[in-house]
Amino acid sequence: MRDTTEELACVGHSTNLVGLPTALLASPHFNEAAPELHISGVREMNGSLFEMLSHAPDLASAGEAFYKYMVAVFGLDPEQQERRSGGPGGVRHFRSSYLRLLKGWGYDTNAREGAVLKGWVESRFGLFPTFHKAPIPRVTAPAWATYVEEKMASRFHNNAIYSQLDLLYEFCQWALGRFLCPPDRKIRLYRGVNDFMEHQKVEQVDSRQVVIRLNNLVSFSSEREVADCFGDTILEAWVPTCKILFFNTLLPTHPLNGEGEYLVIGGDYLVKATYL
Repeated sequence: MRDTTEELACVGHSTNLVGLPTALLASPHFNEAAPELHISGVREMNGSLFEMLSHAPDLASAGEAFYKYMVAVFGLDPEQQERRSGGPGGVRHFRSSYLRLLKGWGYDTNAREGAVLKGWVESRFGLFPTFHKAPIPRVTAPAWATYVEEKMASRFHNNAIYSQLDLLYEFCQWALGRFLCPPDRKIRLYRGVNDFMEHQKVEQVDSRQVVIRLNNLVSFSSEREVADCFGDTILEAWVPTCKILFFNTLLPTHPLNGEGEYLVIGGDYLVKATYL
């Protein structure tokens, strides 16, 4: 039966950059079909990267090539930091980096870095966030204003940060397809929760299965034992690979090592809930 405790808000914008209706993209039917998905124009505008990747013999080599490409294109080396004022004592700041956002996400998914990542999902996939520091039931909610203010923080938008995330997504999709993708393009992942404050119940299918509306970007783990550490209710979902932005073995160096972590684009998911 459908949850009637609160009317579900609109799932997102009517338009996006992946060429599918947002309502379809957010549905469990889309997750079951698990089609390929691409952000418009990203691979075409970075042909040299994907030509280089085509020669990589394994994921580690591909990750190193991607990392070096991002350093070269977006000036992410420490030596390439920008100086605000001249002289040896001048104050410097680093250019915005997708790695900095991943690091911030690892510390706190509701920090400003998390808002920028959720804003990227909203921009590219059309999906609204459902939680940022507090539930966001509608765009008139106070939490929505907080989210909008933080996602637009100028400190994270001085180096084409959305374009960096576009490339991260497309590289992730390329890597999954080349090295790791199962035949049905779905991976079983786990998430531990203590309550459903961040996840709206859409439909209770039976005593164990429920359709929930996930935040537009959310962390899962490939290891059930790791998910156990984050809550006494374990959500088990078959996630389509086209909704994976990042996984913990994608890059040779990054700040999310050690938890089998996957960053998953949200929407409505059919999950199996197990209570410890």
